Amino acid sequence: MSVDDVANELGCSSRHVRRLIDRGKLPRPIRLGSLVRILRADFDHWLQAGCPNLGSASRGRRS
Repeated sequence: MSVDDVANELGCSSRHVRRLIDRGKLPRPIRLGSLVRILRADFDHWLQAGCPNLGSASRGRRS
C-alpha cells in the first residue's frame, strides 16, 4: 500500500502517515528508492491488533 492508500484507510493526511512511520507506530515499510510501501497483510494485522505502537520505547524520544 502506498502512503496515500494508508492515509485514506486511516482518514488522515499522507504527511501524518509518514510521521507515524518515522515514529515506529505503523508496520515497518518497504522502501524502494523514494517509494514507501506497507504490505497490506501487515497493515490489516496491525489494525486487527488495535493499532499498537511498533517502535522501541526510546525511539524518537529525548531524555
